[in-house]
Amino acid sequence: MKFTDGYWRKRGGLTVLHPAHLQDTATAPDSLTVWAATRPIHHRGDTLNSALLTVKCTAPAPDVIRVTVSHFQGERSRTPNFTINETPGDVSVDRLSLTSGALTARFSDGDNWGLDFLADGRRLTGSGWKGMGAVSGPDGDYLHEQLDLGVGHVVYGLGERFGPLIKNGQTVDIWQEDGGTSSEQAYKNVPFYLTNGGYGVLVDHPGKVSFEVASEMVTRTQFSVAGQSLSYLVIYGPTPADIIRKYTALTGRPALPPAWSFGLWLTTSFTTDYDEETVNKFVGGMADRDLPLSVFHFDCFWMREFNWCDFEWDPRVFPDPPGMLKRLADRGLKTCLWINPYIAQRSPLFAEGAAAGYLVKRPNGDVFQWDLWQAGMALVDFTNPSAREWYAGKLRGLVEMGVDAFKSDFGERVPTDVVWHDGSDPERMHNYYTQLYNEVVFEVLRSLKGEGEAVLFARSATVGGQQFPVHWGGDNSSTYESMAESLRGGLSLMSSGFGFWSHDIGGFEGMPDPAVFKRWVAFGLLSSHSRLHGSSSYRVPWLFDEESVDVLRHFTHLKYRLMPYIYGAAREAHLTGLPVMRPMPVAFPADPAATYLDRQYMLGADLLVAPVFSAGGEVSYYVPEGRWTRYVPSTGNADVVEGPRWVREIHGFDSAPLLVRPGAVIPVGARRDRPDYDYRDGVTLRLFEPAEGRTAVVVPGPTGADTVFTVSRSGAEIVVGRIGDALPWQVQLGDEITTLAADEDSCTLTLG
Repeated sequence: MKFTDGYWRKRGGLTVLHPAHLQDTATAPDSLTVWAATRPIHHRGDTLNSALLTVKCTAPAPDVIRVTVSHFQGERSRTPNFTINETPGDVSVDRLSLTSGALTARFSDGDNWGLDFLADGRRLTGSGWKGMGAVSGPDGDYLHEQLDLGVGHVVYGLGERFGPLIKNGQTVDIWQEDGGTSSEQAYKNVPFYLTNGGYGVLVDHPGKVSFEVASEMVTRTQFSVAGQSLSYLVIYGPTPADIIRKYTALTGRPALPPAWSFGLWLTTSFTTDYDEETVNKFVGGMADRDLPLSVFHFDCFWMREFNWCDFEWDPRVFPDPPGMLKRLADRGLKTCLWINPYIAQRSPLFAEGAAAGYLVKRPNGDVFQWDLWQAGMALVDFTNPSAREWYAGKLRGLVEMGVDAFKSDFGERVPTDVVWHDGSDPERMHNYYTQLYNEVVFEVLRSLKGEGEAVLFARSATVGGQQFPVHWGGDNSSTYESMAESLRGGLSLMSSGFGFWSHDIGGFEGMPDPAVFKRWVAFGLLSSHSRLHGSSSYRVPWLFDEESVDVLRHFTHLKYRLMPYIYGAAREAHLTGLPVMRPMPVAFPADPAATYLDRQYMLGADLLVAPVFSAGGEVSYYVPEGRWTRYVPSTGNADVVEGPRWVREIHGFDSAPLLVRPGAVIPVGARRDRPDYDYRDGVTLRLFEPAEGRTAVVVPGPTGADTVFTVSRSGAEIVVGRIGDALPWQVQLGDEITTLAADEDSCTLTLG
């Protein structure tokens, strides 16, 4: 939201109060409060007919400072609120500054108003002349803050956004919408951004937050909310990875998804015709072609039309759901069902929920209804504990029947002209609703399946939503452009604290050209989670061409053999918040060439992936410093690429740029038929450009029985050791493979 008319003037009809004079301060052991007059105070008369803004600083965690700016403090308390995990450390306070860890908030005294944030002896950012503001006008009251951007400083994050990865120059409204992947709207809105300047910012407001990122004031990031107060947290890194770690410590780390969920998912698609015979034909066709599936997903029409959601199988096409689920399980498949939080009027649950008070109401007491999506649909009121339990009970019955996961779709179309059971503010609940929805669904799975076995396929999210993986990118189109915008949305989301992400391989809308499908397969299987899904057309590969079958087989086998490495990255995401798919600016913050890269990413710490966005296979990507090795040799392309430099290549459909960082040790599994197996049994340690010194690699084992491998190089001699259970293993250096028996715990190799 813009409040100015150019640099000097305000927009018509607005009155804006800015801090001009630090009038007084008050200190406590863990806080600093500052009162700022909105005009210079030279004599007692200046204190009359004037305003004070109150600015309070606290320290919710080391290296984190919360700033709360308020005008009138008589506003009633509003809910919901984000859950912030506060772990205060050592705090130092004096009359003009508060220090938390390495981060300091320091005010300027007297008429020279300013608030600076400093760390390690340097200024990170600050709020200067006309930065803070209390706005009143015909559309209501607002508070805004402006934090300045240094030369070369850029902004990432703000949730899932499909435009440029760098947000400089953009206006971003944090407001959940079901808008597809081709506009400024987004399903996953997160009022958190990180910068390459050493800090990130979380605006602690679950409702609408409007960001002007170097757009209204080109040297500042502005954020504003309606009302009389504004609270934000400045998080010191200094690196983007450090900022993400600290942000997810505050708002929640992702649960660890089960290993089977990293395998290939196949769905019925959306509006296609299907029954058990169709499902069996697809499942059998995949098996006959050596295309190992992990999950089969039933989309919306597993329920009868106009009845979504009643959580009842359509008996016309699925007469024996328990038997069918068992037959699929006997084939080694997990199953997933589509759900949403809306109850159609025709569903028997509508009358049940309305009678019990489980559905959101209008101010006059009527149940909120409309015909968008489902005829006469209502919305489950998850602020009502009884409604939560009611909804969860329907899901429990499906899990007990044999269902393994849920695709928790929607959660964005939440009205504001309603009354919530717990009195929540409708504007704040619009974005926050998804958090309650996905939490209910995830907890059902966790309680029945056990820790580490719960997984969603969720579309909407806000702050804290990363705790309930996995999220997918929403309704894209079957084009290269949409493939690229999907990647940008994912990278933006993962810059916002989300560890796991997926997308519809081939695109959702339309029938992809075979070339688009094959290029997307490579991208999809080199993502954290991989799903074949469409709208009005199926996504089984033989409907495109036989080469599509071969390409899908190649990349599925590749991912399954990489599972020891990928699952290790998943555990790191669970423990630290760092995403499995890492934006290049997060992985290489010291490399200025990485700043603007949004067509490539790091899969874990050591694999560089550059999806191909062209039928002819032309691709351009950037390689950071060092000797990078191609993981799979590619015809016509050098096996080793020396960086830093840009590379232009041509790849066949069975190939995509997949390069290994110098010095990496990649554990490669022995199986390619499934993603969930004992990764230590027959593992191959692939060594790439071994570095001097010692490198340790943990290969996950079942129930925490991990094995640690160490690689130590001194000159030309390399010693590889094992600490853990006795299982056969291998070491590969270049083309040479050394096979070790279960009772051998080390080997020595010689370079050259």
